[in-house]
Amino acid sequence: MRSLLPASLLSLLLLSSAIAAPPPEAADTVSPTADTLTIQTSAPIDPPIASLDVDSTPGTVFNGVQVPPFKELSGDNFDDDIKDGYWFVKFHSPYCPHCLAIAPAWQTLYEYYYTSKPLQSSSQSADSQSSLNSFHPYYNFHFASLDCVAHGSTCEAHDVHAYPTFLLYKDGKFVKKYTGKKDLAGLSGFVEESLESIRPGSRSKEGVKLPEVGAAAVAAAARPDIPVAKDKDAAGGAAAGAKHNEQVAQGATETISSKLPKSTLKATKISNNLKPTASPNLLGTSVPLSGESFQTLVTTTQDPWFIKFYVPWCHHCQALAPNWAEMAKEMAGKMNVGEVNCDVETRLCKDVRLRGYPTILFFRGGERVEYDGLRGLGDLVSFAKKAIVVGEGVKYVDAAAFKEMEETEEVIFVYFYDHATTTEDFTAMERLTLSLIGHAKIVKTDSALLAERFKITTWPRLLVSRDGRPTYFTALAPKDTRDYRKVLGWMQSNWLPIVPELTATNSREIMDGKLVVLGILTRDRPEDFVISKREIKNAALEWMDKQTQAFQLERQELRDAKQLRIEEAEDRNDQRSLRAAKSIRISMDKYERKEVGFAWVDGVFWERWIRTTYGIEVKDGEKVIVNDEDNRKYWDMTASGGFIVPSRTSILETLPKIVSSPPKLTPKSTTSNLENLFFQIRGACSGHPWVTIGALIGIIVSAAIWGRGRIRKARGPSGSSGGGFFQLDGKEGLLGGGGGGGGANGKVD
Repeated sequence: MRSLLPASLLSLLLLSSAIAAPPPEAADTVSPTADTLTIQTSAPIDPPIASLDVDSTPGTVFNGVQVPPFKELSGDNFDDDIKDGYWFVKFHSPYCPHCLAIAPAWQTLYEYYYTSKPLQSSSQSADSQSSLNSFHPYYNFHFASLDCVAHGSTCEAHDVHAYPTFLLYKDGKFVKKYTGKKDLAGLSGFVEESLESIRPGSRSKEGVKLPEVGAAAVAAAARPDIPVAKDKDAAGGAAAGAKHNEQVAQGATETISSKLPKSTLKATKISNNLKPTASPNLLGTSVPLSGESFQTLVTTTQDPWFIKFYVPWCHHCQALAPNWAEMAKEMAGKMNVGEVNCDVETRLCKDVRLRGYPTILFFRGGERVEYDGLRGLGDLVSFAKKAIVVGEGVKYVDAAAFKEMEETEEVIFVYFYDHATTTEDFTAMERLTLSLIGHAKIVKTDSALLAERFKITTWPRLLVSRDGRPTYFTALAPKDTRDYRKVLGWMQSNWLPIVPELTATNSREIMDGKLVVLGILTRDRPEDFVISKREIKNAALEWMDKQTQAFQLERQELRDAKQLRIEEAEDRNDQRSLRAAKSIRISMDKYERKEVGFAWVDGVFWERWIRTTYGIEVKDGEKVIVNDEDNRKYWDMTASGGFIVPSRTSILETLPKIVSSPPKLTPKSTTSNLENLFFQIRGACSGHPWVTIGALIGIIVSAAIWGRGRIRKARGPSGSSGGGFFQLDGKEGLLGGGGGGGGANGKVD
């Protein structure tokens, strides 16, 4: 034992000397072991770093071309690295099994496209990336990855909460997220779609032949085993490939990072509507659509489209063209914009059932809504931006978010749901969003605080909050909230603010079919403007409360009268009267009197119209009129003979005297005497239709009798025509002879 110990120490000393001595031909070497890397150097060793730069590792070879390693991005320089061109970035974790599984396919995808030649007929080699026929110079498209363990704050800033996540950027701005199947074919389809949008027409119509994962070569000009159908529209290649992407839920194949704070994880309601996957309008142009491309890109996808239907010879279409082109440029990367020439696509325009040119329609998922606003650039862009929000679906809000939303929105439709609400209910609600573009917003919630605030006891329930004042949709059963036309009709009657501003776009909607208390205000006096608007709103709220109470009182009286009839029939044991009494239906939907609305108009902007229509000079001060557009009448004076002013008292004292039947105040006319007579006759006919029909029948019968008498008088008494003879120059007979037998037939000497 004593002799063995010195021998062991000597062996250990020799082994240490051998390990410490570096070979003369290499100053630095890397020795891999099973678990660690041992770095040997003759120079002083720097402190260890968190990760190695992948760019410094040797590249690979694919199709005989040297391929450098793809870019490993750093969180500190992320924005600077991707600020130029297109960047397809993989956000991953080195500990995620799914990230490790997709890594070989990601590497093969990068190698394949790096060595590909955009123009197969070119003789230039793809080996030199300075060549115009190489992948990067031609498309300016790059592949990169980011380690979310080392750069977690950057991943969180880009809303990455699951690994792996693939995002596409253009010049540093997010374009779209890849949501398809995470394999080589799915990723390649996404890349092909993006490349086609960058250089329309540059990609093969049948697709590409992909290598096997991990392969080092593939035939460059080989055709794919299963060709895919791609739309080759010049500016719509991005949307064409969208319907071919496989949309599957990735919840089972994505790992949520345990390092993320719990507050970032939020449960959301699953919707059966597929979101648009194609990046919209990358070129910022209006895409000419044919019947075939319209079917492919618009009606069979969930992508939103803003489309103009026109004919080249139409002057209004020609005037719209510059603004339409500018709007398409403004919507680059935000919304698809298209146009249809109805002189060429006659069948398509006939199927759309156009009423005139130009017609502008917004489409999404087979649904459409017509744009009927002004055609200025600002108006078109404003509508398009509001339509973009619709593509995001019905937003979920809690009590805090709803309170914040009330500060900026005057009208909000709120859909209350619970755990028992079905997918069919949510689908019916999603259909309503298109019709609300430019009018109001709709949100959904299951907040207990909001349910308590609005006294919700049954679900689902729909209401509209206008300046915090709720109005409920009357639904006797859940299926009533799925009645699209009924719900939309109710929304249309409630989507205006309590006191909206009268503009050229909404004037018909505000003024037609009702009495309108119209405040003529001016912003030149800001303090008076705010006070006047508040007074009109207070008058509107008080009037609505009184009308609601009157409506409830009237319906209660009808219910009491019905109950009395039932009790009387039961006392007399009259079954026939009892059935008749029970069959009486009391309508709860519409008030009998003419509806009264409230609005205000900018007196300075519409000064000429106000002066010529109502004879009011804005410079004399703010005033209020009550307008009856159907009968071309208005009231501007109170019972005491003064002008109606923007005051709650002045408005509420005058309004009951106007809505009474007949009105207690004399109206003024907005038309000439002849036009006024016409509108009075029209109003009388519409107010008493049966009397009008009877009067028309009487007039027709009287005219027929009078005409028949005139005809008989013209013919004269019966037989006076002499058996068909007529008189010439006062002589009787056919040839001037007498009626007897004399010389008419004899000879004359």
